[in-house]
Amino acid sequence: MKWLRLRSSEWLLIGFFAYIALLIPFFPDRPSLKFQPVLILCAVFALCCTLSGAHTRQVSGAIQFLRDWLPIGILFGAFREMELFLPRRFDHSYETIWLRWDHVLLFNWYWRQRIESLGRIIPLYLELCYLLVYGLAAYCVAVLYFHRRAAIDRFYLIYLTGTLAAYALFPYFPSQPPRFVAPSLDMPTVTSWVRTLNLFLLKKATIHVGVFPSAHVSSAFSSAWAMFTILPGRKRFGWGLLIYAVSVSVATIYGRYHYAADVVAGFALSLLAGLLAVVLSRRPHSSV
Repeated sequence: MKWLRLRSSEWLLIGFFAYIALLIPFFPDRPSLKFQPVLILCAVFALCCTLSGAHTRQVSGAIQFLRDWLPIGILFGAFREMELFLPRRFDHSYETIWLRWDHVLLFNWYWRQRIESLGRIIPLYLELCYLLVYGLAAYCVAVLYFHRRAAIDRFYLIYLTGTLAAYALFPYFPSQPPRFVAPSLDMPTVTSWVRTLNLFLLKKATIHVGVFPSAHVSSAFSSAWAMFTILPGRKRFGWGLLIYAVSVSVATIYGRYHYAADVVAGFALSLLAGLLAVVLSRRPHSSV
């Protein structure tokens, strides 16, 4: 059926929303969770099928363009959906252990002191890296428009694998960021307008169900693995994103947005995306 000619990345998104819908009976203690995931699944499936079947000579180009960018919007919806799993209370059993590990890194091993050794320069850079994660997928898609537009679906498949894998674990690890749990412990002593903006965005637009694993980290590394394999002749994009992903990892710990445990878990999930990237790169005639 022509209307079911969905892209691989679209099937992945639908599969993720189906997985979330199946979780409903297993989390009866989450007060906000009712049957919303089922409705969201139906809406996403209907939208993808409608766009897939809307190809005519008159609108084909516009539909293709929309499908090239739509996964970014749907991904944001998936992120917001995780808020439905917000627990009644946090017992901080995970955070207590993670805080000890972070204190070793930031205080005993002098991470914070070294980051702030040049004043505002490195903290400003790290905060800027953290801020730019929100536009990372759009940047990569824009690059592919100029160099290899046909591989956009492959990029999304890799990028979404790493990102959605982190979202999929949020319900199991309800947790709060270190700046909430221990607001006076190992906090940055250098501030900037970028940090102020980051904190504002986190207050107004983020979810509060959990921080483990770090989707910032998993998505950043996943984008690097994707660009390495999709543009093997232009490795500057892959290396640039890899350096950026490492910077984001440091920024999340230094800024107390995440724990080091979140970063390690996020990186580990990105390796699944990296493995997928390698497999897909060995199938040059694949549709993705």
